Parts: sequence; structure tokens; C-alpha cells
Amino acid sequence: MTEPQARPQVLIPLGDGQLRSMKPVLVPFMAPRLQGDCRPDGKIELSLWGSGKLANLTFTGWSAPFTFGPNRVEAVDGGLYVAQSAPALFLKGARLRTLTPARRCAWWGSSAKRQAIERQGERRIARTGWGVVIAEQRPYGIFVTCGATMNEAQAAFDLDEARVIEEANGYVARCDAMPEAAPLMRGMISQSLHAALSSVRQDEHGAFAGLAAGQAYSAPARTYYRDGYWTLQALLDREPHIVRSQIDLLARGIQPNGEAPSGVILTGPAQAEEWEKVRQSHPRIKEEHLRPGDWWSDHFDSPLFFILTIGDYIRATGDSSPLSLHWDKVVTIFDRYCGYDEAGNGLPVKPRHDRDWADNVYRHGYVAYDLGLWVGALDVIAQHGGSLDQTVASKAAAVAQKARASLDEVLLQPSGTYADYGTKKDFVEDHVTLDSLTLLRFKAVSPERAKIVLARVQEILESRNNSEQPYGDWGVLCAFPPFKRPKDTREKSYFAYRYHNGSDWPYLSGLYAEQRLAYGLDDVDYPLLRWWKTCLQEGWMGAVEYFSPPWGRGSLLQGWSSMPAAAALAYKEKLTASVG
Repeated sequence: MTEPQARPQVLIPLGDGQLRSMKPVLVPFMAPRLQGDCRPDGKIELSLWGSGKLANLTFTGWSAPFTFGPNRVEAVDGGLYVAQSAPALFLKGARLRTLTPARRCAWWGSSAKRQAIERQGERRIARTGWGVVIAEQRPYGIFVTCGATMNEAQAAFDLDEARVIEEANGYVARCDAMPEAAPLMRGMISQSLHAALSSVRQDEHGAFAGLAAGQAYSAPARTYYRDGYWTLQALLDREPHIVRSQIDLLARGIQPNGEAPSGVILTGPAQAEEWEKVRQSHPRIKEEHLRPGDWWSDHFDSPLFFILTIGDYIRATGDSSPLSLHWDKVVTIFDRYCGYDEAGNGLPVKPRHDRDWADNVYRHGYVAYDLGLWVGALDVIAQHGGSLDQTVASKAAAVAQKARASLDEVLLQPSGTYADYGTKKDFVEDHVTLDSLTLLRFKAVSPERAKIVLARVQEILESRNNSEQPYGDWGVLCAFPPFKRPKDTREKSYFAYRYHNGSDWPYLSGLYAEQRLAYGLDDVDYPLLRWWKTCLQEGWMGAVEYFSPPWGRGSLLQGWSSMPAAAALAYKEKLTASVG
């Protein structure tokens, strides 16, 4: 096993939960409307939820050292401050150089001729067919607003730079949810929780417009069943009304037969019109996105996450109204998955396709991850559905009992872990996976079996303990060994240690840490913090989507990468400030 060469951290955790760097690292930011990327040496890319990319802005930049907090950069000579109440930001101490409108809203959008920049005194206005950016040079910096319309952009000028700075500072304080923790843990909590809080989006009228999967997953604007589920774990105690609204948005995507897409599209009018042209004409996109409101139709896990979200909301609030409102959809989903039970053992059989979270893998048969979700959804129906239809609730309880009793027969391996997927009469992919821990989270297995599984996960998937993988101590693998059948994988997951084939996904590392804590096991600092140490070493600002040594990283500021924070905060009393 080759040990990676030790390198100094690009980002240094500070005692107040912020990060310090001498390098102007890329900083993603995301607020209810405004989002983009800031390079502290003098460039910002601006986008708007529901509209897409609007403009690039260059400015004089700031001098190191830089101090980074959620949606904030501070330097001796200025900094970036992002408002929360309106699509506005302030570049303190900066002088405007250029403002260039985008030619397309997203990579798939048609190219438009750039309109000339309008000048009104110290203001410059960049217009596109889908949004507006106004940049105003002021004595102490640049005040920037965006909008889907000129009215929205103009209204943001009701703020001034002092109010923007106040809102930005307040947001940093809100993300600092474990101030008693040691610097490494405190900074992780701050940036990981930021990924969840910033995922809460609004439309131009201030109404809730979904949980974004991440800053890079915003064109077309959409909200996912699975990404949203893991993201809202950090919001249940903080923003329960947001979870309630998310349920109603996801209900839109449930079809009459119980099918649901990967996500529900929530674009504004201009972007929606442009996306619909692409959806109907692009050879691959039109095959995967079957309806105007669908983002990748018919995903096997999505309907189950819909039920699980309702169940978690009831648990957190005691309010069962979403179940009553959407009961017909819940029953339809239940009936649909009962129809996949080919052997009468309570376990649905997944068709061979790539439509669940492992969307680069053609999993089939009994899929451990999906079966964990199924058992959890059955428990929601059984526990909360009796007042609506006792017959359905009783049937769900009986199916859940049968499913639990059948699970070991179809997936348990001699090593004590559960196979990833397959059927004994065909093929079984028996490697160890983190996503199979849904079986533990939703109590599909006994506590004794759960602890055996977690011990094997620690031995096999924590890279520090696995001498068979060649990259040393770098994170928690999502799967090992790599997939046995290359024909079951495609694109990024075709390669060992890449994407679903062994990368560290912080959301799954958070799930793993959560389960260790739930079952009374210690040694959780590794899954909670090892991915974060890599981010600091590499200079990746924010909660990264996934990474591995030979293949690099996915996107930054990813909503479900809030799971490590959600796990740590849920079991706060079991963690000490000395962790990390």
C-alpha cells in the first residue's frame, strides 16, 4: 500500500470555526436566490435559482491571508458578504473591472447574443433573456444584485452594504452549531451544516422553491427525492416547515402508478421554456426525462424516500397531516412495490437498470440499499397509517415482518455483511458497501447483526485499515472491492475507486458515523472528519460531493454532504470537544 506524501493543509481550521488560507481558493456560495463562485483574487460567476447563469464579474481582488466562513470571505483589505433576504452581495474594498452577461443559462441552453452593458452613473446593468445583474461601484466596494426580472434586481437595493454584512455575519453564526468543539470538528460542522441550510431555495416572490441538491445541480432548477432526504436530516429540528413544504413539492412527481422521477423540476418561466426544448430534442435527455416536470423518470428509490420523508417529519413534529393529505399516493406506492415481490417473501426485486442512487450501476434483483428503504417505508405506513386505513397499515406491518425474516436468506454473506445486489440463481455482487447501511438505519436487521456489519465496514471500507486498496489512508470507501462485473457499470463508475465504485461520499460517511453512534460504538471521528481533512489539505472550500485519490473531486457545497453535521449534532452528547 502506497502512503500518500504528507502535504501541508491549504485551509487551516481556526478556533472560531472559520478557515484561514494564504491562497485565494475557489469559494462557492449559495443563498435562497443568489448563488455562484468567488475567486478572491478577482472574479465572481453569478447565477440565480430557477434562471441559471447570469454573468461574470471581475474586480481588483483582495490580499492574503483570507478567512473563510459560510458564504463569506474576509481579508485585511475587504471581503465577500452574501445577503440572505434578497439576491444581493457586497464586495467590500473592491473596484469593479468588468461585468459580462452570460450567453446561455446552462451548458444545454441555446447561445444568445450578448446585450450591451448599460451604464447609469456608477451602475452597470447586464441583461440576459432570463435574468438581470446590477453592479454598482460605491466608495467602500461593489454592491451587486440579481433578479429574474429588473424589478427583483432593483428591489434588492432596499438593502445597503451594512445590512448585507449583518445578514452575512448572522448566517455564519447560525452555521456555527457546535462552538464548544475543537477547531477541526467545529469547522466541519459549520461548513457541513451550511450545505443543508443553503439548499433551501426561494422563487422570485419569496415562496419556497425546493431543496437544491447542490450549487452545481441548479440548471434546470430541481429538487431530488434522495438528495433532499439526506439533506433534510439537518433541517428537521431547525426548519420543520421547510420539510413540510418539501413533501408537497415532491408529491407533484408521484405518478398515478406510484412511480416517481429522481427529482422534480422547479424552473422559472424562461429557463423552463429553454429546458423543454432540450428535453424534447436531445437524443439521450428525451429518453430519460419522460415528462416536463421529471428529472430522470422512474427511479426505484424515489417513491420510498417520499414515504420516509413523511415519516421523519411526523417523528420530528408530531404533525401527521402530510400523511393524510398524500395517503392515496402512499398506498399506491405501497401497492406498486408489493407488485415487485416475485417470491412472496416481502422483498421487492429491482429490475436491471441504473435508476437509484447508484445511477452509474445496473443493479438488479435484491438490492440491499433499496430493501433498507423499503422496510423503513413499511414501518411508516404500519406505525402511522392505522387511523387512515387499518387494513393497509396491518398489511404493511405483516409485509415488514416477512421482509425482515427473509433478508438473511437472500443477501447475508458468510463474512457477516449483506451483499450489494443480485439473486442467488443469477449473480450476486457481494462486496461491502456503505449504502447497504440503510438496512441498519431502518432497523431491517437485529442490533447484533448491525454491530457485526459495522465492524466489517470499519475493517474493509475505512481506507486506513484496508491494505488491499493502493492509496493509503485517505477516506471511507463507498464500496470494496470494486464491482466484479464491468458490464454492470458505466461512465464514471466503470473505473475502480471512482464515483460509486469506491469514492468517499461524505453523505455516506455521515450515514456510517450516524449508525456507529446509534448502536453505541465509538471511534466515529474517522468517518466524521477524514473527508474534511482531505478538503482542507486540497483547498476544497465547502462540503464536497465525493472524491478519491486517483480521480479528484465532485462538486462543492453539496446538500446531502450535510449528513456528517446532522449525525454529529444528533448525537452531540456522545461527542467531546477533543474529537479531532
